Amino acid sequence: MKNKYIDLIQQTYEFPQDEFEVEDGELFFNNIDLMEIIKQYGTPLRITYLPKISQNIQKAKRWFNVAMAKADYEGDYHYCYCTKSSHFSFTLEEVLKNDTHIETSSAFDLNIIDALYEQGIFDKENYIICNGFKKIPYIENIVNAIHNGFINTIPVLDNKMELDQLDSMLDTKCKLGIRIASEEEPRFEFYTSRLGIRYNDIVPFYLEKIKNNPKFELKMLHMFINTGIEDTAYYWNELLKCVNVYCELKKLAPELDSFNIGGGFPIKNKLSFSYDYEYMAEEIIAQIKTMCNRNGVKEPDIFTEFGSYTVGESSAILFSILNQKRQNDRELWNMIDSSFMTTLPDTWAINQQFILLAINNWDKEYERVFLGGQTCDSHDYYNSEANLNAVFLPKFSLDTPQYIGLFHTGAYQESIGGYGGIQHCLIPAPKHVIIYREQTENSEEEGEIVTKLFGKEQSYKSMLKTLGY
Repeated sequence: MKNKYIDLIQQTYEFPQDEFEVEDGELFFNNIDLMEIIKQYGTPLRITYLPKISQNIQKAKRWFNVAMAKADYEGDYHYCYCTKSSHFSFTLEEVLKNDTHIETSSAFDLNIIDALYEQGIFDKENYIICNGFKKIPYIENIVNAIHNGFINTIPVLDNKMELDQLDSMLDTKCKLGIRIASEEEPRFEFYTSRLGIRYNDIVPFYLEKIKNNPKFELKMLHMFINTGIEDTAYYWNELLKCVNVYCELKKLAPELDSFNIGGGFPIKNKLSFSYDYEYMAEEIIAQIKTMCNRNGVKEPDIFTEFGSYTVGESSAILFSILNQKRQNDRELWNMIDSSFMTTLPDTWAINQQFILLAINNWDKEYERVFLGGQTCDSHDYYNSEANLNAVFLPKFSLDTPQYIGLFHTGAYQESIGGYGGIQHCLIPAPKHVIIYREQTENSEEEGEIVTKLFGKEQSYKSMLKTLGY
């Protein structure tokens, strides 16, 4: 009988896959021997594989540039990184190696950009797309960036009041964007996004407040669909409505030349994941070109702001199974050496699922289990994979350590979980290790794997200090 863990995975999915393979019963992630990493650093352990960030950026740039070439599209493509997905220095440094730009959402983002500029990593010619509802400190930092020569800083108006606030602080001309408040899909709790300005208000607002103001040059129209870029009637309908607003506005504002479709490329959260990125890029470009030609306006430059897509697939978090508890006839609880609520808060906040795999013991028989975290909270558990609606792992034995990994966890988890702050039940945040490859003279070779400890496991002293002890 085929009842080993490896048999289950191979019978359920196409396996091995690009980033996952098994050798001698142990899992490799992007050709990294995870058991060797665990032997060196222990668990719980968060890892970030930096080359994956560059790989995904280059893929997206290729898809959109090829799509533009196929459609004979006249505009250019600009890849922006959505910093709120991961603000870490190593993330931004890797992103900016790829001729990319930055999308911000808070005042402190501009302070990060100042630091990157001082290190010679960020250029004053790079685009800085400033999104979000803006408090005065955020607007002040935007104005400071413009006054300090960051010539492609574009505040994207989330509401009409922000224009007056910018006007009162600026001493020079400013490029400007407007965000369209998209309509949410029918199953959503409200009809219209809270972000941006309503479709019908944009043209009158431009004519009344922007057109004759010498401080402002309308550069960009911005859209974002909350459900992401999907091949659905809802998405295409919203895209065409926004492009139609662009065309209407372009006829009145000749300086308008950029259309920002926001983020929304999905990441792989299950081994059966399937998404035709190339087709979606080609269809987006073709639809925008067709609509512009129909309206007799030149195609705009296209901006994207991919966050999760950029960093999500670069990371994983590794746990040990400490013990197994049988709570009744049907429930086996494998207890991990950390907490899902603190290390992967999306698992309980929005029921996010990640790719879950055993790291070792692939040649053992499997069993159905529930995974429990270390906090005293009933929500600290993980009980289903994306398309199995259950968790299966090699049979537990006290004689053989069992390690597991949750993969593609690189977006949002640290910031939502309060990295470096107070953790639920004071469960310490795990070590964080950065993994990269040394450059080789032969560019066809990957280079040797190098690991670097970015953050130690959180100490009781740091928590007590935060708590005022």
